[in-house]
Amino acid sequence: MSESRSNYTPRPMSSKTTYALGAVAVVLIAVIVVLATRGGHEEASARNDGYGSAHDPGVHVVLEPDGSILLGKPDAPKTIDIFEDPICPGCGNMERIYGQEIAQKIDEGKLTVRYRLVNFLDARSRSKDYSSRAVAANQCVAEGGSGPVYSKFHTELFTTKRPSEGGADLDNSELAALARAADAPESVLQCISSGAKIDAAKASATAMTDALDAALNGSAATPAVFDGKTKIDVNKQDWVDVLTR
Repeated sequence: MSESRSNYTPRPMSSKTTYALGAVAVVLIAVIVVLATRGGHEEASARNDGYGSAHDPGVHVVLEPDGSILLGKPDAPKTIDIFEDPICPGCGNMERIYGQEIAQKIDEGKLTVRYRLVNFLDARSRSKDYSSRAVAANQCVAEGGSGPVYSKFHTELFTTKRPSEGGADLDNSELAALARAADAPESVLQCISSGAKIDAAKASATAMTDALDAALNGSAATPAVFDGKTKIDVNKQDWVDVLTR
């Protein structure tokens, strides 16, 4: 028996068919790109948007001996610890979404926040020491003693003024200008401009990082929020409300 061979020869695709399929492909690609773009840029809305930073005159701020910054009213029933790095994108996003809700709870006397600022992203700043200088600036403003001033400064620093990793960051004079815009007194501006607290800030930030590392079993990452020893899931939209009920 002779070997059988297929004698089918495919015909070349017509130019009209090619153009039609090409057009469909372009449309499909465009749809995929639009959907991906929307998904990648969709951001959660800020809670209590429009409230702003804490502004009740009864809100106090204290620079604690270990470099932590305590913000709230003296008789608030709940205190939480928030670990943040001034460059951290996740910290900026958390402040954008929940910062105003936290501020309102602070004003209402329901919540006190202990900010425990770290600096492990120093190397990712253009100046190579931005996180440390920003932590020092926070400590200078906190030492000024006005809760509303500190809250406004901290809010701006972590939201509209937060630099991207590797991007241009604020020098000490610009950090001082940010404090001036928050109504900090001249003594605070001088503290920031001179870099008076930078060495102390580096030491406290390192200690905070070690504490966070221990609390998270060797995997320190920010933002991290704790109620006592319990780590709070800040991806749950009602976490601030749940803590202050």
